[in-house]
Amino acid sequence: MYRVAYENDKMIISFNKDLAESDALAKFLGHINLQSILKKSKYADSKEKMKIQSRLRDFPTGMALLRDSGLNKGAAFTDEERDALGLRGLLPPHIHSMDDQLLRVLTNLRRLPSDLDKYIFLNGLQARNKTLYYRALLENIEELMPIVYTPTVGKACLEYSNIFRRPQGLFITANDKGRIADLLMNWTYKDIRIIVVTDGERILGLGDLGASGMGIPIGKLALYTACAGIHPATGLPVTIDVGTENEELLNNPLYIGLKQRRLRGQDYDELIEEFIVAVQQIFPGALIQFEDFGNHNAFRLLRKYRHQVCTFNDDIQGTAATSLACLYSALRIAGGELKDQKILFLGAGEAGIGTGDLTVSAMMNEGLSEQEARQRCWFVDSKGLIVKSRTDLNGNKLRYAHDHEPASNLLAAVGAIKPNAIIGVSGKPGLFTRSVLEAMARINERPIVLSLSNPTSNTECTAEEAYTWTEGRAVFASGSPFKPVTVKGKTFIPAQGNNVYIFPGLGLGVLATRASRVPDEMFLVAAKTLVEMVSDADREQGRVLPPLTRIRETSLAVATAVAEVAYEQGLATTPRPDDLTEYIKSLMYVPEYRSYV
Repeated sequence: MYRVAYENDKMIISFNKDLAESDALAKFLGHINLQSILKKSKYADSKEKMKIQSRLRDFPTGMALLRDSGLNKGAAFTDEERDALGLRGLLPPHIHSMDDQLLRVLTNLRRLPSDLDKYIFLNGLQARNKTLYYRALLENIEELMPIVYTPTVGKACLEYSNIFRRPQGLFITANDKGRIADLLMNWTYKDIRIIVVTDGERILGLGDLGASGMGIPIGKLALYTACAGIHPATGLPVTIDVGTENEELLNNPLYIGLKQRRLRGQDYDELIEEFIVAVQQIFPGALIQFEDFGNHNAFRLLRKYRHQVCTFNDDIQGTAATSLACLYSALRIAGGELKDQKILFLGAGEAGIGTGDLTVSAMMNEGLSEQEARQRCWFVDSKGLIVKSRTDLNGNKLRYAHDHEPASNLLAAVGAIKPNAIIGVSGKPGLFTRSVLEAMARINERPIVLSLSNPTSNTECTAEEAYTWTEGRAVFASGSPFKPVTVKGKTFIPAQGNNVYIFPGLGLGVLATRASRVPDEMFLVAAKTLVEMVSDADREQGRVLPPLTRIRETSLAVATAVAEVAYEQGLATTPRPDDLTEYIKSLMYVPEYRSYV
């Protein structure tokens, strides 16, 4: 962490930090070390002593230390630490272990009446003691992930202006053109490796929430840390506030964002361009994850920047990899090869088209031509089956417009296409009706049903509906979590087909290799690796993905596979270690208190 050397009879103190250390922690431990040096140094009565004492004033102690969420340990500070750091009297006298603190957190959390109350409580914990927050999240991931992220984060974003307490990310607005680099430099931590950015136009299935969409990048980065061990000090949540078309927000006196209509066209593009350039200047090589941009911007921004900088769009590519993994795994239950399946997508936005594109690539890897693969992927949008005779199609939909008679709705499309799998990414609730699911069960012995829209209020069908209406024959996964379902005496545990199985591990692999780009091959290998983490026992229970309790193990496997692609394609900018898996594992942050004295 630090090094003390003597050159020409002068004392030189330097600090060294890696992926697992923050600037603040390096400085703080430097404070402790300097105190020790003062006591032992042969310069204790010289001008060097005065220099060291001067430096000590730059390091946090006392109340400033308790207010630093990355360093604070609360009542877990030891007697020695309380004396050395000016904490005596600022804390209750009894010294608690982290286990004691965790018990207090969970006890208070579980007595709260609503999930939104729990979200606010955890948000407060994260703001005052990040180590304890991530310990609680990691050890209770199945219970707390639905609070920290889907589905509760949707409710939190809807109420974000009303529940706002303190900033946890960086807000860049349309008025900041020309000074975005300066804003990035205002961020507390300087060793930023990953940025999650949104403009708030398409938050989950909830639409335009403007600056209130900040809950999404904050939540995503929390999952990067909990699920893949990426140090919280290396992540930066960003909202680019260009206004909103949401009338309710514009008329809300508590709304935290710009009260103006959305910036469009060239002015919007120039603002995004300045942001991308500024990131390369201030945080060179940082991974930029686009999140919840509107369809009209998401695809074109990805096309523009994916070959220029290290970036990906999780709604397009992360969802695609998760959905493909669900398909691969479901076929191990239902039988058959991917290249032989007919897949019907409900929804032709970012998630649907992105999944279609990755599925086509996967089918081509199994021997089909691109045209043959596309012929096996069909789409239904709000106006029915996407076919060539329609005159309202443009952009990405045209690639999946086939020669076929029109079908006005999903049920008609299922009857005409006779798909083996239906994938819901529409953001519209209840569209996998009983008639649709019963039709799928008539066509297939084991129909594959992926109801991936979230939050829960937007799901195409529930787990109970999928299993009950197919007489327990559906192979099911959903975007939001559902409880186990018993049909005909057999209990099914539905998998949550959430991007959390892909993006944290992918990000870890990219960061570990300092990859310069994020090609499609990384998402394809991530999907295949995820499938290998599903055990026979998991599938016997109906799971198509591993339980969240194994998420760190899963993320490590995904990260290793992604890192292999980086080295194979010459995208890695760090030397390849002898044992890649162990090297990546060594980089993973573990939420434990460090002894400061």
